[in-house]
Amino acid sequence: MKRFVTAPGAPPPGGPYSHAVAAHGGLVFLAGQGPTNPVTGKIPAGFEAQARQTLKNLATVAEAAGGSLRDAIRVGVFMSDMSNFPAFNAVYSEFFEPPYPARTTIQSNLPGFEIEIDAVLAHAE
Repeated sequence: MKRFVTAPGAPPPGGPYSHAVAAHGGLVFLAGQGPTNPVTGKIPAGFEAQARQTLKNLATVAEAAGGSLRDAIRVGVFMSDMSNFPAFNAVYSEFFEPPYPARTTIQSNLPGFEIEIDAVLAHAE
């Protein structure tokens, strides 16, 4: 059994996918979110601003799915430049507290922005 989630306050998906899918058993899979501001449609300048907007978008999708980032058990981070890793950790700490979810961070070629983040939530119903 699956429940497909559309988050009205998040940027629309950039392709044929759902913002999130809640699966039987209490897991919610959040699609990768980028730094597009859902009100203006623009991408902020600078890595830290992009990271912050991306995490705000991810939080919006988590809330639309009935949870929050506190429910995250795994986070996937895709950055175009790994030299931003220390700055990302500082911004990430604004949105997550110990105990932190498991996380993977990789370098990726991203189309027009510097960061994308996805997550898996537990018990968000």
